[in-house]
Amino acid sequence: MHFSPPLRLLPAFAAALLLTLTGCGKPPYENVDNVGLQGLIQQGVPVYDIRRPEEWRQTGVVEGSRKLTFVDASGRPNPSFLADFSARVGKNDPVVLICRTGNRTDALARELMEKHGYTRVYNVKDGIARWIGEGHPVVQ
Repeated sequence: MHFSPPLRLLPAFAAALLLTLTGCGKPPYENVDNVGLQGLIQQGVPVYDIRRPEEWRQTGVVEGSRKLTFVDASGRPNPSFLADFSARVGKNDPVVLICRTGNRTDALARELMEKHGYTRVYNVKDGIARWIGEGHPVVQ
C-alpha cells in the first residue's frame, strides 16, 4: 500500500521541508542591531564579547563588555567556556553576545538555546565591526 498526503497539505509540507533543508527558519535567539544593543545595555543586560584577546586589543570593546573567549584562532572551542559562562549567566537571564561580525555569536547563541537550555539570548547581528563602523565608542 502506498501513502500519499492529501494535496491540500503539499504546500505546507514543501515549505517546512524547504526551511529545514536551507536553514532559513527563524533562529531561536533574537538578533539585535546597534539600537537594540544600546537599549539592552541601558536595561543592564550584560554583554559578553566572545572574541580572542588579540581581537579585543586590536579594536577595543563595547564599554562594560565582559570578555570570555569562545573559540581559538583555529576555531576550536575554548574547553572552559561553557563552565565559565554558566557560572556567570543563569539559564533564564538575558544576555547579549557580540563578536567581530556576528558569525561566532550566531553559532554560540544557537548552541546555548538549543543544547544548553538558555532562554533569553541576544545576538549582535553585525558585531563590533558595525558598532565601530557607525562611530560608537569602544574602550580597551
